[in-house]
Amino acid sequence: MAFVQFSQVSLAFGDRDILKNVTINLQTGSKVALTGANGTGKSTLIKVLAGLIKPDSGSRAIQKDTRIAYLPQSGLTHQGCTLIEEADKAFEFGYEIQRQIDQIGEQLAKNEGNTKALLERHADLIQKLEDSGWHRRQAVAESVLLGLGFSRADFTKKTEEFSGGWQMRIALAKTLMQNPDFLLLDEPTNYLDIEARDWLESFLQNYSGGFLLVSHDRYFLDVTINEVYELFGGDLKRYPGNFTHYEKVREVELQTLIAAYEQQQQEINKLEDFITRFGYKATKAAQAQEYQKKLDKMVRIEIPESLKKIHFSFPPAPHAGRLVYRMSGICKSYDNQHKVLDNLELTLENGQRLVVAGRNGAGKSTLLRIIAGEDRNFEGQVIPGAGVKIGYFSQDNAETIKGSQTILEYLESVAPLELIPKLRDMLGAFLFRGDDVYKSLDVLSGGEKSRIALLQLLLSPVNLLVLDEPTNHLDIHSKDVLLSALKDFGGTVVFVSHDRGFIQQLATQVLHLEPGIFKYYPGNYEYYLEQVQKEEETESASPVFVQQKQGAQAKTGDGKNTTGACAYENQKRLEAERRKKEKEIARLENEIADLEAKKAELETKMADPAVYSNGEKAKAVQRQIQEIAEKIDQVTEKWMEISE
Repeated sequence: MAFVQFSQVSLAFGDRDILKNVTINLQTGSKVALTGANGTGKSTLIKVLAGLIKPDSGSRAIQKDTRIAYLPQSGLTHQGCTLIEEADKAFEFGYEIQRQIDQIGEQLAKNEGNTKALLERHADLIQKLEDSGWHRRQAVAESVLLGLGFSRADFTKKTEEFSGGWQMRIALAKTLMQNPDFLLLDEPTNYLDIEARDWLESFLQNYSGGFLLVSHDRYFLDVTINEVYELFGGDLKRYPGNFTHYEKVREVELQTLIAAYEQQQQEINKLEDFITRFGYKATKAAQAQEYQKKLDKMVRIEIPESLKKIHFSFPPAPHAGRLVYRMSGICKSYDNQHKVLDNLELTLENGQRLVVAGRNGAGKSTLLRIIAGEDRNFEGQVIPGAGVKIGYFSQDNAETIKGSQTILEYLESVAPLELIPKLRDMLGAFLFRGDDVYKSLDVLSGGEKSRIALLQLLLSPVNLLVLDEPTNHLDIHSKDVLLSALKDFGGTVVFVSHDRGFIQQLATQVLHLEPGIFKYYPGNYEYYLEQVQKEEETESASPVFVQQKQGAQAKTGDGKNTTGACAYENQKRLEAERRKKEKEIARLENEIADLEAKKAELETKMADPAVYSNGEKAKAVQRQIQEIAEKIDQVTEKWMEISE
């Protein structure tokens, strides 16, 4: 069994301790998440594990011939060969073993060296090569590349033709193809859509080696890992179980610490207030100095950012009517041949949270740009509702943020007055903490500017939010803060996201896109997944469905296309039926509760000696109980029928 073990490892940058006597043990089958607030040193620890950074002290023990593959967060590019040729470089370890096998074969042929030792080494290398999957490398490469979203047509493309996000997919693919004993993955889901994440989840669930990864996707972590290491204040602590279990245990564990933190914060505020008020008064100066010394010597209690409860609300959404936005007959093509959107029909009602789903290239971002008014080069009609004010976010928004202002100055200049006192907390929720708020806009990275652009949008009084990948560049805590605010938002939300947990908690309807095809699902994301699975199971048996998948369109007698109109009418009918059933279910639940209460009241009455000692009275009460019990059964049966 392969293993990697670090004992009492310490590392400091200047006067800051990144790792303090850290111990970690990875072995075959380890499925580990590394967590901690941004800036705590997670990426540094992974580089130490990978052998890229040497610690100041401690020991590192690795079993002989153990192979480790490391994927950084970003920054990898590839050029000079085709995608499939680049993928083949992942199997260099196998080519090296084959060279050794060939070399030993030549020695044996020439009768050089210790024959027995050479034969044993030769057999070991052949077995090692077989176990690595090297002989199946072409099939492995195709499987991994297709799983991560590349098409067969991409295989012959030059690697320099791929964008930054796809460059990191190439790097991830090569890391996985190596089939090492241990995978060290730093934010592997950053550039993946939902389909590619699903594939990676399955890959890791079935991976025979061990892995340690960092991710801000709670759902992804929950379905792939079985232990969590938290890095906090330089210390590393292990928690068995999935990520949700870790969060529950950690929160309970730190209740005492949180109470102590809050008490200390009160004392700090009291001391600072005294120093500010009386520091320059002669009669109080000595006492103020003592208080200052006490503050300077105080060991500040810290708690993880994920446990600092930060909540903010949007400015009140301007009033809008029931119908917020209508799209009719929308067609969009970039080459005048292949339609990304074809006769798309969509109606948005006030309060909906619509997620637009589909593979990369299906037209999700295109649709959002049209709704936001950023793209006007299309066919069809868009009709915003009365009083609708749209707020739009995409990664491109970051390009507009520039200048010499600090982050805090910039946001203070655009925030409503009532939100200015909350800006520091809101910036903290979006990963700008401490002195970060005084950074100049011109020195910010693309990810930092995207977070500023998102926060700026959330400060604006709008009633239709159009959000394209709002969770990119956010950690789990920041996503939770954003999710809470969006749930409380008084308007309508249309969004695209690759974070399944975020979608599951926010979406109330789903619009699925494929190139030239759209389908509306009037339910949450779980409902959408269930329906898609049913459709896939019946697709081959349904000629009508196959015809729709091939792009065929319904025609009326005069040849006019009615697909969009039918879809819209069907959407409205299903919505009406769903609302009607929900009301009926609620009514039946109330009726059952009332009947149960009456039954309980009669049963209590039955226990009264004045009743059970009187035969006539007892029979009458018992008869009433029986009648109510039968009624409860009838109503419950009806409730179950409608619920199903």
